[in-house]
Amino acid sequence: MKTYIGIVSKEPDSAYGIVFPDAPGCFSAADALDSVFAMASEALSGWTQLMRDEGHPIPPCRELIELRADASLEDLWREAVLVIAVPAPAQANETRAA
Repeated sequence: MKTYIGIVSKEPDSAYGIVFPDAPGCFSAADALDSVFAMASEALSGWTQLMRDEGHPIPPCRELIELRADASLEDLWREAVLVIAVPAPAQANETRAA
């Protein structure tokens, strides 16, 4: 099963933010840590549907070890309070008919 890695961060006096390095432009926020999981899943599902609706390919998701080795993500890792794996929405695995 494909999973997207979400990196959760939190600034003082702010909500928890989550970004998906392999889903550009996909992000969400939640006031409570318990809500992060639902918000992450909802954001990823909406992003995937939008990508398909606009005819864009769904980028492949990388393994955690690959993301950790990506130097461009260094700041995200430094600020991370939690890392989660979110199953790819069903539409991410569908192929578009030609």
